[in-house]
Amino acid sequence: MSRNIKLVLAYDGTDFAGWQVQPDQNTIQGTLAAAIERITGEQVLPQGSGRTDAGVHAVEQVAAFQTESPIPAPNLVIALNDTLPSAIRVIYAQEVAADFHPRACATAKTYRYRIYREDICPPFFARYVYHHPYPLDEAAMGEAARPVVGEHDFTSFAAADPDRTRRIQEANGDEDGPSNIRTIFSSEFRREGPELIYEVRGSGFLHHMVRNLVGTFLLVGKGSLAPADIVPILESRNRSAAGPTAPASGLYLVSVEYGSL
Repeated sequence: MSRNIKLVLAYDGTDFAGWQVQPDQNTIQGTLAAAIERITGEQVLPQGSGRTDAGVHAVEQVAAFQTESPIPAPNLVIALNDTLPSAIRVIYAQEVAADFHPRACATAKTYRYRIYREDICPPFFARYVYHHPYPLDEAAMGEAARPVVGEHDFTSFAAADPDRTRRIQEANGDEDGPSNIRTIFSSEFRREGPELIYEVRGSGFLHHMVRNLVGTFLLVGKGSLAPADIVPILESRNRSAAGPTAPASGLYLVSVEYGSL
């Protein structure tokens, strides 16, 4: 009897070429598939809630796969964590309805970006933050983050290559499909000790969207842009109007929300 197993994963993405399985590349999806095969003897391709890029981390990535194995879900957690590398951990597993899909059923996602502001970044943090010790107007960055709340066309903050983005979306069902319109529910900066943290919650996100937002907000912090420039950048639907893509090391998929399962 086929079962649909939902997994919640956490991972350090530093040494992986992103979520999506790729030829001759070490990926989260590929590594998870290999672990499932070793435990169940089945060749499956677990589906994720979305595609994280090379170097991006996850506190709570959601995946699911079909299996004929009778192994109870709690035992799968133990077996998978015994098999997976230490950089990937299964937090929990549960059997869900056959029509549950991690991406299609998601109602909201939250991403977090960590900027380390002290002069010296401890080596223990270096893989998990973007170290930026230079002057920034953090209040202006907070002001700049607010106008992206609401429903907008985020073409200005999508990956620079629209053809590549379209291929990714078509191949993976990445986020919500080919439209660049997304709804952002919250967008804000906060200070936590030596870190400036950006957190954004939305219905879905385009390829590189959060990192491009952060790169643009950093230009506001440096004084190259004003907070008032964010709305015209959004309205231009032009990637070249926005800032550079912030490094992957500071980005985390924090949570994925669903309705009742």
